[in-house]
Amino acid sequence: MINREIIRNKVVQLTYAYYQNGSKNIDSAEKELLFSLSKAYDLYAYMLALIPAVARESRKYLEVAQGKAQREGTDMPSQKFAYNRFAIQVEQNLALNDILETKKISWQDHPEFINKLYQQIVDSQIYKDYMDSSEDSFDSDREVWRKLYRTLIENNEDIDSILEEESLYWNDDKEIVDTFVVKTIKRFDEKSGTKQAILPEYTSEEDRDFARKLFRAAILNADEYQHYMGEMSRNWDFNRLAFMDVVIMQIAIAEMMTFPGIPVNVTINEFVNIAKIYSTPRSGGYINGILDPLARKLVNSGRMLKAIPPRNKPE
Repeated sequence: MINREIIRNKVVQLTYAYYQNGSKNIDSAEKELLFSLSKAYDLYAYMLALIPAVARESRKYLEVAQGKAQREGTDMPSQKFAYNRFAIQVEQNLALNDILETKKISWQDHPEFINKLYQQIVDSQIYKDYMDSSEDSFDSDREVWRKLYRTLIENNEDIDSILEEESLYWNDDKEIVDTFVVKTIKRFDEKSGTKQAILPEYTSEEDRDFARKLFRAAILNADEYQHYMGEMSRNWDFNRLAFMDVVIMQIAIAEMMTFPGIPVNVTINEFVNIAKIYSTPRSGGYINGILDPLARKLVNSGRMLKAIPPRNKPE
C-alpha cells in the first residue's frame, strides 16, 4: 500500500523537519521516516474499520426497531443494511483484525461521530436507493459501501478533526489512503470469506529501501545538489528561495542521481506536484524550470547515466 507517491511526500516532510529541528541525527530521522510511513498503513486499517463500526451502529437501531414492531404487531424492519454482507466480511477479515488488535486501533472512542455518520448515511439518497432496490446480492452490498465511502467519508470534516486528534501524521495521508481503501473495497470477493486479502504494508522490500536510500542521498549529498541548483538559478537569488523549494529540488535531484531505473520526467513531474501541495503557488513552475535543464546538463556531462528526457513542461 505504501507506494512511491506516499514515500516521496514523507521524505519531503521529514527532510524539511530534519533541517528545522537542528539535531542533525540522520539515524533518528530515518527511524522517524519509517515510523511515519507505518502510520500511513495504520490509517488505511483505521478507515477500513469505519465500515463495520457503522454497521454495528445500524444493528443497534435495528434491534430497537424490531422490538417496537414486535410490540405493536407491525411489519419487521429490513435488515438489509445492518447485515450488509460486504460490511460483515470486512468486520470478520482476519488480516484487518490482526492489524487493529496489534496496533490498538478502534473507533470506540468516537461513538457520537459514528452515530452522526450513520444518520447521514440513512438520510442519503444512496442509502434510500439501496434499501428500495429489489437487488439482493453481495455485489450490490459492496457497491453501496463504495458509493457511501466516496460520497460521505472521503471529504468529511468531522473525520479530519478526529484524525488530527488521533495522530499528527494522518491528515496529510488521508487523501491518498482513501484511494487505497476504495481500491480494496472493489477487490473484496464473497468467496474469499474471512481470508480476503487486503493491501500489504509494502508491495516489496524494494519500496522500503527506496525510502531509506532517497532520504539518505538527499541529506548526505546536500552540498553537491544545492551547488547544482545554484548553477541553474543564476538569474535568481538562490538564497531568497523558499526553503521548502530547496528541499523539494534537493530530493528530486537525489532521486534522479540515485535511481537509474526511474525516468527523469517521472521524477520531475512527481516533485512539481509535491511543490504545488507543500510550497507556494508559483513553486511548481519554478522547480520545473530548474530541474529540467539541470537533468539535461547532468546527462550531457556524464554525471548522470540516463537518457536525455523529452522537454518537460509544467502543468
